[in-house]
Amino acid sequence: MTATPSRLTVEDLSYEVDGRTLLDSVGLTALPGETVGLVGPNGSGKTTFLRCVHGALRPAAGRVLLGGVDTAGLSVKERARLMAVVPQDATGVFGLTVHEVVAMGRSPHKRFWEQDGPDDTRRVGEALRRVGAETLARRRFDALSGGERQRALVARALVQEPGLLALDEPTNHLDIRYQLEVLALVRGLGTTNLLVLHDLNLAAAYCDRLVVLQDGRVVGAGTPAEVLTEELLATVYGVTARIGAHPATGVPHVVYLPLP
Repeated sequence: MTATPSRLTVEDLSYEVDGRTLLDSVGLTALPGETVGLVGPNGSGKTTFLRCVHGALRPAAGRVLLGGVDTAGLSVKERARLMAVVPQDATGVFGLTVHEVVAMGRSPHKRFWEQDGPDDTRRVGEALRRVGAETLARRRFDALSGGERQRALVARALVQEPGLLALDEPTNHLDIRYQLEVLALVRGLGTTNLLVLHDLNLAAAYCDRLVVLQDGRVVGAGTPAEVLTEELLATVYGVTARIGAHPATGVPHVVYLPLP
């Protein structure tokens, strides 16, 4: 039910507020079906970059290309047909059922006055089954646990039929089990995924490539093994760490040493 995963190309993206540069010529590429993680310390520009990519902010310079299309020339509805955003949580859904929240994702494909039809209902059901949340359809969204809400928000994104999912801290405030479940779910969708993450070990485990931001600039990019070095963590995060292979998965695993 999702569209073909799209190639994301971001070229020299810059963003300023009141003369202060928050992003300085940031670029990245996410290949179709690839999961790319944005990491970096607080204030490095991760969320600002993500918001520029999905159109919540207008960059001062640069381009965002999705499937070769420059998204700057698209309407809000056209952009929503190509990419979907999964926020940390949803606002404005008090009192709605999970089915109703997920059905919101069909709006980019419908006229303003058009009601949900049998095809929309079928697509919502398929999305809920795909994220393992079909039993939640009739429950109130605001009564769900954090992990259940994130599954519902991913389902809402899926019914948009996007080629790209943009996720801002999808594991924030979740217990570790739900963190693992949500990231495994996203990784297995087949969409192109761009994630903002704080936890470097989760980023290493679930991302194909990482892009490290510091002070609005790219200071590292590549596979987790290429990017996560003790030198980079010392320079970017100001911490001393040891990095080895995870005993079960073989991916890089960061162990932080106590501060002096």
